[in-house]
Amino acid sequence: MFTVWRVMQSFNEIAFQSAPVGIALIERRVIRACNQMFCTLTGFDKKALLNQSSRVFYASDEEFERVRDVGLKELRDGRDYSDMRLLRRSDGSSIWCRFRAQAMNPNDPLEQTVLTYAKVADTNDKPDLTAREMDVILGLRAGQTSKQIAILLGLSPRTVEDVRARLLAKFKSKNALEMLAKFTNLEN
Repeated sequence: MFTVWRVMQSFNEIAFQSAPVGIALIERRVIRACNQMFCTLTGFDKKALLNQSSRVFYASDEEFERVRDVGLKELRDGRDYSDMRLLRRSDGSSIWCRFRAQAMNPNDPLEQTVLTYAKVADTNDKPDLTAREMDVILGLRAGQTSKQIAILLGLSPRTVEDVRARLLAKFKSKNALEMLAKFTNLEN
């Protein structure tokens, strides 16, 4: 029995390290384990990442404060959370990633959370989006109105409408539904 357990542990470690997506185990927003693909995506050495706050992946404290709790409600409800987000790399550059989170304990989702990051394929039609534009598009995708998005982001509804107009132009779309369909196609 001990041999089977050892083989399974070895297999699990190989699978974790060889996964084609970046995987990190976070405890109370501190990185406790990560695989090689996560290091490759972030540009950080594993030793530099372990026991670091996940704050390191955000350009500023303000961005970290704004984004860190996105998806927490879903995790508390026992659901996985997924979105598109910028992942800040060690050199200060950022890449768009498909982000997924799963709480090990829905009663306390920050206790231990498994995060995965998969780089979004580069496409010629993919517009460059600012963090603010990404916040707005994610709000729209969640079915929120401009007024609701404005409240959540601490902006005026007029500012959100301006961002929406820029997004429509960037995606060459006539309306938000068409824009969201194009955005979703870029994710896949």
